[in-house]
Amino acid sequence: MLHLGEKGAAVQNNPHTTLVTPKAPIATDTHGGRAKCLQRLVRLDLPVPRTVALSFEAVQRIARGEMPDISAIVSQFPDGALLCVRPSSEDPDWGGPGAVLNIGMNADRQADLTERLGAEAAEAIFMRFVQSYAVDVARLDPDMFDDVRPDSAVGLQDSLYAYEAEYEEPFPADPAEQLTAVLKSMARAWDGTTARLLRQAKGAPADAGLGLVVQEMALGLGTGECGSGVLQLVNSDTGLPQITGRYLSQSQGRDALEGDAGAVFLSRDPRGASLEELVPDVFARLCKHASLMRERLREEMQLEFVLENGALHILDGVRVARSSQAAVRIAVRLAEDGIISRAEALMRVQPRTLTELLHRQVSPTARRDVIGRGIAASPGAATGQIVFSAAEAQASASRGEPCILVRRETSPEDIRGMHAAVGVLTERGGITSHAAVIGRGIGLPCVVGASSMRFNRSKKQLVTEGGRVFESGEVITLDGTSGEVLAGAPEMREAALDESFQRLMDWADELRDIDIRANADTPADAQTARNFNAQGIGLCRTEHMFFETGRLTVMREMIFAETSQDRRAVLERLLPMQRADFTQLFRIMQGKPVCIRLFDPPLHEFLPTDRVGQRELAEALDLPLSDVTRRISAMSEYNPMLGLRGVRLGVTVPEIYEMQARAIFEAALDAAVDGVAVVPEIMIPLVSARREVELVKTAIDAVASAVRSERDQDFDFRLGVMVETPRAALRTADIAPYCAFLSFGTNDLTQMTYGLSRDDAGRFMSDYVQQGVFPEDPFHVLDVEGVGELLKIGAGRGREAQPDITLSVCGEHGGNPESISFCRDAGFDYVSCSPFRVPVARLAAAQLAISDKIL
Repeated sequence: MLHLGEKGAAVQNNPHTTLVTPKAPIATDTHGGRAKCLQRLVRLDLPVPRTVALSFEAVQRIARGEMPDISAIVSQFPDGALLCVRPSSEDPDWGGPGAVLNIGMNADRQADLTERLGAEAAEAIFMRFVQSYAVDVARLDPDMFDDVRPDSAVGLQDSLYAYEAEYEEPFPADPAEQLTAVLKSMARAWDGTTARLLRQAKGAPADAGLGLVVQEMALGLGTGECGSGVLQLVNSDTGLPQITGRYLSQSQGRDALEGDAGAVFLSRDPRGASLEELVPDVFARLCKHASLMRERLREEMQLEFVLENGALHILDGVRVARSSQAAVRIAVRLAEDGIISRAEALMRVQPRTLTELLHRQVSPTARRDVIGRGIAASPGAATGQIVFSAAEAQASASRGEPCILVRRETSPEDIRGMHAAVGVLTERGGITSHAAVIGRGIGLPCVVGASSMRFNRSKKQLVTEGGRVFESGEVITLDGTSGEVLAGAPEMREAALDESFQRLMDWADELRDIDIRANADTPADAQTARNFNAQGIGLCRTEHMFFETGRLTVMREMIFAETSQDRRAVLERLLPMQRADFTQLFRIMQGKPVCIRLFDPPLHEFLPTDRVGQRELAEALDLPLSDVTRRISAMSEYNPMLGLRGVRLGVTVPEIYEMQARAIFEAALDAAVDGVAVVPEIMIPLVSARREVELVKTAIDAVASAVRSERDQDFDFRLGVMVETPRAALRTADIAPYCAFLSFGTNDLTQMTYGLSRDDAGRFMSDYVQQGVFPEDPFHVLDVEGVGELLKIGAGRGREAQPDITLSVCGEHGGNPESISFCRDAGFDYVSCSPFRVPVARLAAAQLAISDKIL
């Protein structure tokens, strides 16, 4: 228990070196989280050793050589007391220099402790301090103590001799001199280049401050029951209630956690001895203190404690380390117990935490044999045998063997192989490349742009930058969360969605104020979106349906048809397939809106590029090979992504859009259940002019009239435009009167605004970001200054022309928290993202709404 004497007053009046008391001027942003936590423990009347807190400013001065009044600090402690110094950064996760224990130890203290504790304990304390001081303060090589003998008396002399021989000065005996050196060392270590980089990697600002706490030592060594340990009331991995921790007799600091065989469990455990059996009254008090801290500090805390001859001391309380699953469970339980509000529970879970819950991950404790790196394009981890083609992937899946599909870059022809694989690795591509978008859509771990590795398809080899060769069939692991490629099969942590996750998502839905839809191209995607409570489908890319087995040849036959009549005849065979696809989507979504984008890609994507494929096509169509190759050559374009695709194809080859419109309308009627009408949304892609919309709208209205007449049933539908060209964004006032909605496709809009290929940007984007050309990859984080300006202009002009028009974003940016913030501020009605990003978007949207209310 802390009992203050008059001598505390002088230090209490100095906010930069203040005694930790209930009313001392201590704050997290001036003294750090540890100092503030210790003050809270003092306020709870817990047995905290006497402590002095040094502010960020005081530590900055120490780093510059301006020392505080060391004698005034030392005077706050009993004569002859040993001290320890611990770091106190604003956020404990930012780290800091290691603690230094037993400051003040010298020959006189050794004599005193020998009388109190015995010679062996006194010598052990002194030796520990000498070695710690030498390595952590004097910065000497720890190897100098390799020859120190284990016997404490001899070992102490060996350590003192080694220090003096190396440092060329006797070990300092003055406690004030020792404390001065420790404070200088820790302050300067915080300002070192390595320390700066490490904490910035953890999200700390470059100028983050460090406080220090000087605390009276509770020794943990002696003749009675002495030792140290840690205790928490929850399991860090699962988040479930469980008393965990360790205790080690005759120890200091966190020795109990360092794998010492003598450490015992806390509560009774069949595996061995426990603190509860050893000192039941102390164990009961620890649990009581931990429960009080949980309730009053409003967090699951880990206690660091020391027993000294039976007396209990609480040295510190830190936020319990936790896995992603535990983070969600802890936040939900605290809210359910009335300790925090639901809003605060939502704010305590980072959106990226949900990403880890939704996918398998490489275990944090697993050994990682990194053989390559690329762009983390789709989160999660997967282990499988290397295959180099979609056909091999399908064959591997049929044998029940998990595989990693390795490609230079993927194309729509690889869709079936991607579905068969457990992960995809590409040499080229960026965050919005084909492999990345499809991977995120189907929850497939994906690493793209691994340009440091060589992909040798002819030899079926994957060659690392260091020259290691991996053959087809060898096992590798992809970490799509970090972008790393690993050799072998490291231990995995499985996805974990439970009742706590569902409850957190329900709370998020109650508080968010922007709708979240999913991009879903297949019934499986739609079911995933439904499972994650998406409020509809914001983008269904119909072209992926044409690559299914049995459809690709028909599609190619349509491409080779010479006349409009011939094309219609072939498309009649595709119509029932499309109708069945859309009927499934509508039924899965059960009345929720489904926005279907009409056919978008250039037709050449459906044609074989190699000689073998062209020969097979010629046989399938019963045409001379020369006719096939000539036709394919005639269809080639210099820049097909800016060529005959999207609405341009719909205007020049209208039969495709007419077939799709009919399939959508007939499916909407077929899917209507119990009188609940389906109102499909039809989206026209790549629009840049009003006349394009007029032409397509006229054709679709004609199809709608025909279906109504044939079925003798009425139905509604909504027609809209995908705004993905800069001109469309600037001319929304012309386009909006013909539309029920405008959906901004930020993938292509970013590409066209920058004049930057989203498939090739990965080759140099990291250099651009590192050199400050772009603050972030604009395909990963929405460029609010350039692309965002176009969105604002387009939204404003569209709403002015048609006030009730629906506005949305359906590019991959829709799942990014920063992009959702922009869309909310700009007045958009919803965002749409990959199905597996829907929970992240729901949480991010709720957090933004909560933040607005707080501000």
